[in-house]
Amino acid sequence: QVRLVESGGGLVQAGGSLRLSCSASGTTSDTYALGWFCQQPGKEREFVATFAWDGSTILYSDSAKGRFTVSGDNASDTVYLQMNKLKPDDTGVYYCAATLARIPSVINKSFIYSYWGRGTQVTVSS
Repeated sequence: QVRLVESGGGLVQAGGSLRLSCSASGTTSDTYALGWFCQQPGKEREFVATFAWDGSTILYSDSAKGRFTVSGDNASDTVYLQMNKLKPDDTGVYYCAATLARIPSVINKSFIYSYWGRGTQVTVSS
């Protein structure tokens, strides 16, 4: 079992920045990557970014490229999502998720992630 706890969400004005953290505990050595997904009201969770613990895969959605940076700290089993130049469209609940599957071709698909955190709210005002 892997437990994930997100933190760092909040309210920020457009153009501002936030840094989300995802702390993993449990059998983290079995996990291949931690990903970030965003869910807006009435919509499905959408992929934002993912970070493989061995550094083999770092991937961003088209919306996140150039504005967000995902990184990880193996020593503390924590993955971060630095979000800059935030837009109102970035508003949503951000979930951290862990996958055991080493399949880079579908690393941006929610179905391969077995463990999910409870999410942290990000609100970007215009």
